[in-house]
Amino acid sequence: MKLFRFIAFLEGASYLLLLFIASPIKYFYGDASFVKMLGMPHGILFVAYVGFALYFMQMHEWTLKKLIIVLLGAVIPFGTFYIDKKYLRV
Repeated sequence: MKLFRFIAFLEGASYLLLLFIASPIKYFYGDASFVKMLGMPHGILFVAYVGFALYFMQMHEWTLKKLIIVLLGAVIPFGTFYIDKKYLRV
């Protein structure tokens, strides 16, 4: 669970960096280098987050509702931080 929480933190941080720093730089200054630099690591972290969520659904017998909430946390800004506090802390 500690590894999942760490991945959730990194995924959330990379998402915020993409949304609030890299994307504005790309669209206001025409420099896509930050999006390219952060895009692949964020994608890998997102896939890892989803994989861990599916794994822990089986291990801890999460309901489908809880899984959907945990997965939605990955696409809502600041969502992974809420999910960590509400669902992942044991």
